[in-house]
Amino acid sequence: MPKEQEIVQEPKTSAAKKVVSFVWKVFFLGLTVLVLYLLSVEHNLLYLFGASPSLDRLENPRSDQASELYTADGQLIGKYFRENRSPVSYKSLSPQLVQALVATEDIRFYEHAGIDLEAILSAVYGSFKGEARGASTITQQLAKNLYKTRTDDSKGVLGHIPGVNIVISKTKEWLTAIKLEQRYTKEEILTMYLNTVDFGSNSFGIKVASKTFFNTSPDSLKTEQAAVLVGLLKAPTYYSPRFNPKNATRRRNVVLGQMVKYGYLPKAEADSLSQLPLVLDYSVENHYDGPATYFRGAVADYLQEWCKENGYDLYRDGLKVYTTIDSRMQAHAEAAMEEQMRKLQRRFDNHWQGKNPWVDEKNKEIPGFIEDAIKRTAYYRRLKKKYGVDTAAIKKELNRPREMKVFTWENDSLEKTVTMSPLDSLAYYKHFLHGGMMTMDPFTGHIKAWVGGINYKYFKYDHVKQARRQPGSTFKPFVYVAAIDNGYSPCDKIVDKRITINYVEKGEKKSWSPTNADWEYTGAPMTLRRAMGKSVNSVTAQLTERVGWETVVQYAHKLGIESPLESVPSIGLGPSDVSVFEMVGAYSTFPNHGFHTEPMFITRIEDRNGNLVHQFTPKQKKVLSEETAFLMMHMLKGGMEEPGGTSQALWEYDLWKGNEIGGKTGTTSNHSDGWFMGVTNNLVTGVWVGGEDRSIHFRTSQLGEGSKTALPVFGLYMERIYKDQDLGYTMGRFPGPTVKISKKYNCTTVLPKQIMPDSTALDSVLELLNVGDIL
Repeated sequence: MPKEQEIVQEPKTSAAKKVVSFVWKVFFLGLTVLVLYLLSVEHNLLYLFGASPSLDRLENPRSDQASELYTADGQLIGKYFRENRSPVSYKSLSPQLVQALVATEDIRFYEHAGIDLEAILSAVYGSFKGEARGASTITQQLAKNLYKTRTDDSKGVLGHIPGVNIVISKTKEWLTAIKLEQRYTKEEILTMYLNTVDFGSNSFGIKVASKTFFNTSPDSLKTEQAAVLVGLLKAPTYYSPRFNPKNATRRRNVVLGQMVKYGYLPKAEADSLSQLPLVLDYSVENHYDGPATYFRGAVADYLQEWCKENGYDLYRDGLKVYTTIDSRMQAHAEAAMEEQMRKLQRRFDNHWQGKNPWVDEKNKEIPGFIEDAIKRTAYYRRLKKKYGVDTAAIKKELNRPREMKVFTWENDSLEKTVTMSPLDSLAYYKHFLHGGMMTMDPFTGHIKAWVGGINYKYFKYDHVKQARRQPGSTFKPFVYVAAIDNGYSPCDKIVDKRITINYVEKGEKKSWSPTNADWEYTGAPMTLRRAMGKSVNSVTAQLTERVGWETVVQYAHKLGIESPLESVPSIGLGPSDVSVFEMVGAYSTFPNHGFHTEPMFITRIEDRNGNLVHQFTPKQKKVLSEETAFLMMHMLKGGMEEPGGTSQALWEYDLWKGNEIGGKTGTTSNHSDGWFMGVTNNLVTGVWVGGEDRSIHFRTSQLGEGSKTALPVFGLYMERIYKDQDLGYTMGRFPGPTVKISKKYNCTTVLPKQIMPDSTALDSVLELLNVGDIL
């Protein structure tokens, strides 16, 4: 009987073994396929799956990070970014923020190793029931954010197949999450996650988000604020507290509920917090926010070239750029420019009394000026692209009124809401006067202040380095320095008389008869110092003819003027366009004992970890003898000390306690450009004021000359500099020569009556006149 049973049972046992064997085969086959699949994804087999993060990228994760711009006194004045992000450490995160995040996004964060199998199974079960549930852990989300696992760049051939691409991306996130868990602590992963996520409103990372929505830092977030920010992570736009406050409030309360559910918050406290209204201190950081906006633009132009040459990305690599700008001096410069331009704009508007200021040489309004000007705008080009040859449609759009914000001097906010057509708004903006200003330390080349215009948000054109305008009489010192460096003396005399200069240009005979600004000539000999101080055109023209206008051009270039200069008899009167940047650099050669120092605005660059990448040093070159430079400083004082000197409007400012100032005004023939170049014992400042177009200007020298438009900016600015004792700039005499003056100079200077009551100032002038036998 047992034998029979054994015979009967054998088939059943054999079948069971086959089933078990088949199951094992399927299991091992599936395991093999899974392993092969994972290895294929990991190593991007045949480029089918797309690249995964390398070991180096895992150990040195690099999220896009804003580069930061710092002043010489350590103030952050701007950022360059595509994604505005500034990382923080774990210690800078409030405990409530971390708790809200874990409770809402990944409650088993501290237990899993990158993948939460329980959450995955729950999500699969939920999908069968029609309930969508997320299963991504914080680590997986970090992998997706940090390494961009779902972008086109990370896709292989199979990644472009719908459905398959999701599976491959998820696989990459799982693998990357496991690797992250192996290499980083939980605290580090939380910190990296909060530093990389997008909170909306152009804020990436918790530091920028905290400032954007609540004007606070991550370590100071209140529980309800932390709940709002964590709630944003699900859908930054839909749950935005700024644009969808009801949704944001509801989502905040969900986060508070999660904190109660998992024991991070007492229910009573959560109930109380959920009743609070949303209170925001909302401010989105833009590129044009903050001080020194024009300066930041100029630095960006330079840095983009530097980064290109050195393998960096200014907008992603989180560089720390340290500049020469002093934030306090910058504030004083901006305040001085604003104060003067407010006054000057009122004067300009009253001067034209409602008439349009764009006029030709005969002071007649230029017909079609606005219509022609708008054709040069990007807006017109967009209309042209949209409507083609349909001029009627373009004209309709140009004349269609719409509500807009415009710049104004009428209030402290500097803007107002109006209803205007594009043509009307362009005409409105053309009425404004503009200005540019730069201050430099002549010995180091460090630029200390840079004001490129009246308002960067509405007028982005930089009038310091980008713009080039005729310098007028501020160019005359290049004539005088060429003469003095070739044997002339400040005491030499030339008769102030009407002259005609005959010359040949490109084979054609020409003549030029310069006139003085007041159309009068004394007919008497005049020292070079007095001629430059009074800005006498006839003397400058004669001196230019004697030394040669080619020589004047050579000296201007030697002192740092890089713009093209036309070699003509009138070169000394400033007919060729130059920039404020160039003029300040050139004038700085005089107080710096004949050394030209290239203006510099960056001292060093560090990477995101604080490692020094590049150190910048001043570039100097000896271009004048020290005696010539000293004599030019004596010449520049003539604008203040000589009778009729064009800089004497500076006596109105509180700048004269034993102080010396050299200066030169400049005005173009139709008053389109007003200039002032000011030199003190340790600073050189250049100021330009004028209309956007050369046809927009004052009609009289009484209102439009540089001493009335640009000089006051310098006066107001230097008053503020001297009153700010923390800056350390004090009034004093110009530095004397360090070499013996080669010969005796017999000059006679009649001191202006303004300084006679001040014996200190009188002694200062007399003593300097006797330095080096200048009598």
